Amino acid sequence: MRLLIVNPNTSAGVTARIDAAARVVAAPGDSFTTTSAAFGPELIVTEADAAEAARGVLATVSAHRDPVDGIVLASFGDTGAEAVRHAYPGLPVVGIAGAAFATALALGGRPAIVTFARPVVASLQDMATRYGLADRLACVASLALDDAGDPGRVQENHGPALTALVHETVRSGATSIVMGGGPLAGFAATVRNTIDVPVIDGVQAAIGMIRVTIGFSDGSLRRKA
Repeated sequence: MRLLIVNPNTSAGVTARIDAAARVVAAPGDSFTTTSAAFGPELIVTEADAAEAARGVLATVSAHRDPVDGIVLASFGDTGAEAVRHAYPGLPVVGIAGAAFATALALGGRPAIVTFARPVVASLQDMATRYGLADRLACVASLALDDAGDPGRVQENHGPALTALVHETVRSGATSIVMGGGPLAGFAATVRNTIDVPVIDGVQAAIGMIRVTIGFSDGSLRRKA
C-alpha cells in the first residue's frame, strides 16, 4: 500500500512524530511518504491558520509525482480534505480526526478527547460534533496550558502530565480515549498498557481505514496524486 501522509502543520518535529506512528502499523511491502505542508503555520489554531494550511496541503499533494493508493491528512481539523477530494475524486483521502472519531463511535460508550493545550479545545469539540459525537462525548480534557511550546516536543516536555490527564479522564468515566492533535501522534502507545480502555491514535486509525477501503476496491482507486 502506497500512502502519502501530509502533516498540514509545518512543524518538522510533529511530522517526524506522525511518520513514526505510521510506521508502527506498516505492513510488509507498504510504502509511506510523510511530509509537512508546503507552507502554512507551524501549528493550526485559528480559522485563518486552517485556510492557509489547506492551501499548503493542496500544493503538497499536487507536487507529489509518485503513484499513491491513498492520502492521510494528519491534523485534527482534517485540514484540506475537501479540496484534495475535489481535486482527486476516487482516491481515498482520510483525515485523522474522521478516522479517530469513527473508531470511537464503533467502540460505543462515552469517548473522551485528551489534548495538550487549551487553545485547541474548541476546534476539537467542533470536529467531534461534526462527526456525530456531540451527544456521546464525555469531555475534551486539556493540559492547563495556553502555549505548550514547540509542538514537536510536546510529548517530551509534557508526557507525565498527559499520562496523568488520561488516567484522570478514565477515572471520570470515559470508556475510550482519542489523543487529540498531531503533536500527540504515537503517544497512545505510551499509555495503552497503563489503563483498561482503548486509546485511539488518529494516524494509525486513518491508515487502517485506507487499508480496508483499498481491500474492498477493485484497484480502480489507485491513482496518481
